[in-house]
Amino acid sequence: MDNENTADLQARITALKLEHRDLDAAIVAMTLAPGADQLQLTRLKRRKLQLKDSIARLESRLIPDLDA
Repeated sequence: MDNENTADLQARITALKLEHRDLDAAIVAMTLAPGADQLQLTRLKRRKLQLKDSIARLESRLIPDLDA
């Protein structure tokens, strides 16, 4: 993997982590609010899990393949 591609992956991971952190804050705020929309809360949690999976996939691409 070349340095440019690695830099692109790092930038994408950083953006996804930022979105994940923002969603976490929104979920906490929504949970504390009285009368929170449970459907919206569920959708935010699902999106947060999708982001976590995407981050993990991208981070695994940064790990070099080692020949055994």
